[in-house]
Amino acid sequence: MFKHLFFIAVLFTGLIACKSKSAYNYSQNLVALEKSLSLIINPADEKVGAFVEANKFDSIAITGADMENQVQKKIDEINAIPIPKAKEADNFKAAMLKYFTFIKSLFTGYKKYGMAKTDEERQQIAIEQQKLVAEKPAVINEIQRVQKKYAEANSFKVQ
Repeated sequence: MFKHLFFIAVLFTGLIACKSKSAYNYSQNLVALEKSLSLIINPADEKVGAFVEANKFDSIAITGADMENQVQKKIDEINAIPIPKAKEADNFKAAMLKYFTFIKSLFTGYKKYGMAKTDEERQQIAIEQQKLVAEKPAVINEIQRVQKKYAEANSFKVQ
């Protein structure tokens, strides 16, 4: 009897450890995608800033479209990663997709700005962009909150 209980306890502990490890690996995969995205965002933002100062609207549109495509590839990668059977995994994936979609919308705004036909249209798009940029801290806080909840639910710490 004791052997059976011991075996069940070991098996149960192993299952929990496997779930926790797969949850952790999933988190690490998504964080790696976010980090790789961050490496290309800042240079693109700097380019756009220089193009705005130089009134190179075609270059702004091209950079925005290129970044839209690059962010979409990251979104596609997220969707291709199997969701582990872990607590809060669906919510974590949804939050990451929301974050990446938000970043993509910023670059869509740049593209629209560059493609605008009039100064008035550009001004309206610039106002919309400023509103989006103002939302960025809240979007980042939300993804951090969801990631922390996911980590706690699956017994690992966010690094």
